[in-house]
Amino acid sequence: MSSPRPATPLASGSFFDLGDERGVLRISIAVTLLISALGIGFGLISGSYSIVFDGVYSLMDASMSLLSLVVVNLIASHTVSKDLPRKLAERFSMGFWHLEPMVLGLNGTLLMGVAVYALVNAVASLLAGGRHLEFGWAIVYATLTVIACTAIAIVEARANRRIRSEFVRLDVRGWIMSAGITAALLVAFVAGYSVQGTEWQWISPYIDPAALALVCVLIIPLPVSTIRRALADIFLVTPTDLKAHVEKVAQDFVGKHGFLSYRAYVARVGRSRDIELYFIVPPDRPARRIEEWDSLRDEIGEAIGGEGPDRWLTVVFTGDPEWAE
Repeated sequence: MSSPRPATPLASGSFFDLGDERGVLRISIAVTLLISALGIGFGLISGSYSIVFDGVYSLMDASMSLLSLVVVNLIASHTVSKDLPRKLAERFSMGFWHLEPMVLGLNGTLLMGVAVYALVNAVASLLAGGRHLEFGWAIVYATLTVIACTAIAIVEARANRRIRSEFVRLDVRGWIMSAGITAALLVAFVAGYSVQGTEWQWISPYIDPAALALVCVLIIPLPVSTIRRALADIFLVTPTDLKAHVEKVAQDFVGKHGFLSYRAYVARVGRSRDIELYFIVPPDRPARRIEEWDSLRDEIGEAIGGEGPDRWLTVVFTGDPEWAE
């Protein structure tokens, strides 16, 4: 039997509400699109491939954030308000949690792929003798971007202390990455500007592709943990900590009520926790009223904890062990 799901309304507020997961993602998308436009524009003006890459990377990140926002809306609509079109609700009666790890995995894979492609181009540019660029425009862009990325990362991190969203946490990490990447570019551009008119001016054409290659080398491994976590959720790999907790609760419950044994099945899919518990009751146990069995279900649900719209708990009592296998 599934645990009851509170029918509280969706969080209301402004379109860019920092108290709501979707509001934070909307802010992130808006700022990302602005930075992307600046990056592509300044990159073309200054002739910097690294800045163009930064803009394209931001545009890709914004598209993934938009997809994340769609998934968050679907999850919230299904688990909280039930405000879904009838046909959609019928086709996805088990909810939309499974979309979350898919989006996170796709996000990490695409960002990694973009970085690998940019690294190949950077190496090719270095081998071809580098590329000249306008360092003044590049420095202006890098300064503005570092300030913007740092500010939005701080704002989102503070908001997520209460929201506790995996999407927002990943987004904060992305902003920190962007700030660090652009800060590295800023250092490179300042160095390139400072050597103009000196005996070291010959290195100027190599600064932009070298900075881009370094940035890509740093970026490529970062989404690995996100992809690994997403794949674990997609393949329903049992989380050891949750499994241990459920096993302990079930063992204590069996001993307290004199049942024969139990079977526990646990999975995590995105933000949801799927828990199925089967308790083997002695066949000669006297019959109980439905209210008594429901009371036992409430007891096990309280012992497991974490009741809410993202917990899917099924508790079954049977005298036949085959039903639990």
